[in-house]
Amino acid sequence: MKCTQYYPVLMTDSVTDTARFYQENFKFKAVFEADWYVHLQSLEDEKVNLAVLDQSHETIPEQGRGAGATGLLLNFEVEDVDAIYAEARQMGLPILLALKDEPFGQRHFITQDPNGVMIDVIKPIPPSAEFLAQFSPEAVPG
Repeated sequence: MKCTQYYPVLMTDSVTDTARFYQENFKFKAVFEADWYVHLQSLEDEKVNLAVLDQSHETIPEQGRGAGATGLLLNFEVEDVDAIYAEARQMGLPILLALKDEPFGQRHFITQDPNGVMIDVIKPIPPSAEFLAQFSPEAVPG
């Protein structure tokens, strides 16, 4: 299978509010917008996409219909996590995990969207010696 694009689709009972949240807080724009589905694209990188879908829409198989996004963690890798953390606090976003450095090679914080979907905003940093050996050479954060 040759994948030409990959993006998560968040199922929710509040398409408009969820799409607005990502537009206002994470610099996305709507490139397709209906009352049941919004396709969002990053203003900073057109390869970064996210979609929002009405959880009761007929295109969802019956067994999945009505289920919202749960147990989900979206990772956004960024260049300046400190600046984004400051913006998130200023905008009043809920901070579930305060900005911190992790020995496995991340400086990050975690917030959440209106559906409870957690959002991990990450800047890769050099890992500790303990974790360095677990990376393949081409994947070592730096």
